[in-house]
Amino acid sequence: MDNVYSGVESKRSVDIKKYFPTKKEIQDIKYLRFLGDVIFEPNLWHFNRHSLSYAFLIGGFFCFMPMPFQTLPCVLVALWVRCNLPVSIAVVWVSNPLTMGPMIYFTIIIGQNLLGSESYFVPLDLNLEWIKTQLSVIWKPLLAGSLACGIVTGVIGFIGVRTYYRIRIFVYKRRKKAVP
Repeated sequence: MDNVYSGVESKRSVDIKKYFPTKKEIQDIKYLRFLGDVIFEPNLWHFNRHSLSYAFLIGGFFCFMPMPFQTLPCVLVALWVRCNLPVSIAVVWVSNPLTMGPMIYFTIIIGQNLLGSESYFVPLDLNLEWIKTQLSVIWKPLLAGSLACGIVTGVIGFIGVRTYYRIRIFVYKRRKKAVP
């Protein structure tokens, strides 16, 4: 198997494998050489319930963190936990320049409710200039809301993946019993 993904062969895995880079293609990327052989850890590329559930947990948590380059800590934690790297990156990219404004607005509102602080005027056309001038006032609600939303999103993703796999196994066993 030349692809990095070397899981159990099935019709779906054969379809998915064509989108994955080969081991040689990854080795040729000079910016990844500092990782050594860590990048070839099988769980970083496998689609199983453990690897995917932790990828959703990590990606879901970091997608709500109000910081630049949130993909970098997501990747580092995914490497440390040894969960599916492409999925954790894809989940963290839910927060992109188009979605970051509404996500920040939502986390500020959640943070204000969690802290019981007075509601600050948060304009619907949230812009960088307003954030710069109001940062001293909104940093606590922003941080509290981001942590809460990140934890809740990550846990929902984790439980969702585990539930999906349990249902899939249940249906598989039921069909297997039904066939004489």
